[in-house]
Amino acid sequence: MNFTKLFVTSLMAACCLLLPSAAAADPVLFQVDTFEGGSQGWFTGGPFATPQPAAVVSGGPTGNFMLLTAVGGAGPNSRLSVLNASQWTGNYIAAGVNVITMDLNNFGATDLYLRLMFEDPMFGPPTNVAFSTAPVFLAAGGGWTSVSFLVWPGSLTPGLGTVNAALTGATAIRIYHSQNPGFPNPVVPIPPISAQLGVDNIRAAAIPEPATMLLLGTGLAGVAAKVRRRRKVAKCEEA
Repeated sequence: MNFTKLFVTSLMAACCLLLPSAAAADPVLFQVDTFEGGSQGWFTGGPFATPQPAAVVSGGPTGNFMLLTAVGGAGPNSRLSVLNASQWTGNYIAAGVNVITMDLNNFGATDLYLRLMFEDPMFGPPTNVAFSTAPVFLAAGGGWTSVSFLVWPGSLTPGLGTVNAALTGATAIRIYHSQNPGFPNPVVPIPPISAQLGVDNIRAAAIPEPATMLLLGTGLAGVAAKVRRRRKVAKCEEA
């Protein structure tokens, strides 16, 4: 086995050992929304908005996908935003979920800057809100792209209350477009945009956090150095 294969194999094995176990809480680690059975609890707000999102029966990476449409302007459906208040609520920290991955397709003509938001509570004025500090950039016409949203405390900004409280008591999760950092509120609303976004395979996952990855990398570097020394000794003995 060459050094590259040894390093990759060691990294994968170590990462598996470091993954936290799921607790008895929603969301569940490794749960996935494939949209094969409809919109799976995702919805848009507003009493006058056209019912959304649509579940498209083909064209996604693995079949069906969710299609979200924003028409711009100032009326209903003017903003790109979608909510879930069912299977994606609960205690993210206890569940061991610190990354949400999904496949996205920007069908529109305008680049998108996508963020996640967690809030508690959903109904009435929220007391805890946390949103993605850095957006995921999705170029127009780029086709299906796999992206990851980090949801550990260091990757989120508190809009109200604390990030930890928003992650431990999430009553709603939102995917939305906003180039500027901020959370949707009457003072700084989501910007209107004309866009179409395809979404598929929303998955709850876990990866080692940065400090753990640093320790992991240091340990693997030591293993690699030891392998190189043994190889060098072996070559000298053969000579």
